[in-house]
Amino acid sequence: MSNYPTNLTESQWQYIEKILNDKRKREHSLHDIWNALLYLVKSGCQWRMLPQDFPHWSAVYYYFKKWKNNGVFEEILDHLNEKERKSHHKKELPSVGIIDSQSVKTAHTCAQDIGYDAGKKIKGRKRHIVTDTLGCLLLVLVHGAGVQDRNGIKQVLPVLKYKFRSSIKAIIADNGYSGQPIIDWVKQQLSWSLMIIKRTEESKFKVLPKRWIVERTLAWISYSRRMSRDYEKLTETSQTMTQLAMIRIFIKRI
Repeated sequence: MSNYPTNLTESQWQYIEKILNDKRKREHSLHDIWNALLYLVKSGCQWRMLPQDFPHWSAVYYYFKKWKNNGVFEEILDHLNEKERKSHHKKELPSVGIIDSQSVKTAHTCAQDIGYDAGKKIKGRKRHIVTDTLGCLLLVLVHGAGVQDRNGIKQVLPVLKYKFRSSIKAIIADNGYSGQPIIDWVKQQLSWSLMIIKRTEESKFKVLPKRWIVERTLAWISYSRRMSRDYEKLTETSQTMTQLAMIRIFIKRI
């Protein structure tokens, strides 16, 4: 196999292999399958356009679909997040989340949840993400771009609560989530405090505390060409591709 820049080193693969814990003999090497997935998300190529020195695209897609449905990508990302937090001498689980959204155009292959973001003037989908204070991706939810942030947060935070029910105590957001009804809803429904960091005329061209962290993560995700717009038929697949894009970045730190 060619030595693509996205290929996993032996130590990086051993880290993922340990989480997979799959000792069965297979026709294709799972190491090669992962190299193909990382190549695809970084280069943005179509499934059928994967280079021939990878396993056949149908085999790669089979494992992608299987691991997506089994939650394997999310599990690996969670392990990488914990490793990143430990390296910064933080607890394994975060106590603060930072929320933001990114509207992206969709390809003609998208079949559901497409809307129009009047503020960004984009027809497509919206990636709603939550990170910790290091920029680790804790959660991603994809929906139509027409869903306003004030409504989207009510879809995102209950899922985050289920995943981090005992650790997270506060959420940081920008002015798009402002309004006393939203702050009260978060407090009453989730027992969290919602802190809004507003941009004023004085801070218009300044980096605002904490807010820049989630914006940097959105930029990291965009480094993968597959994420330059939404090419996925299903929003669940789009969410998994976002997780895979972050795995590609964080696994390189091993």
